[in-house]
Amino acid sequence: MTLYAESSAVLAWLLEQDRGPIVKRILAASDLVVASDLTLIECDRALLRATTFGRISSEDQAERQKRLATTAAFWGLLPIGGSIVERARQPFPDDAIRSLDAIHLASALIARPALGDLDILSLDHRIRATATRLGFHVLPE
Repeated sequence: MTLYAESSAVLAWLLEQDRGPIVKRILAASDLVVASDLTLIECDRALLRATTFGRISSEDQAERQKRLATTAAFWGLLPIGGSIVERARQPFPDDAIRSLDAIHLASALIARPALGDLDILSLDHRIRATATRLGFHVLPE
């Protein structure tokens, strides 16, 4: 399985939320994981905010950032380049998505022709709904 990892799912794993274990299993079962640079940015920012607001310690933050970096070293990272920006600026089905969601979906759309079947791993209801309308298989089910 080839998988696009979106931030909401990766954060569920990193922050050890309820759905984190299933996200971890899906990531581990994938043959190839791709993600946008945006995924790493959003995850790092969320960990920094969690520390700032006292939800995790600075030691926990450092450990989780290390876990993310170690795992993401095996992912294909998609830079937020011109073709992704151009696609993100165009309409999407239902157009209820936010700007950063559009960058995630545009990244997956741009990557899909080169990768073939590409599933999207997301817990965000807007991304899940729009990705389904775009013909992606969305996980977890």
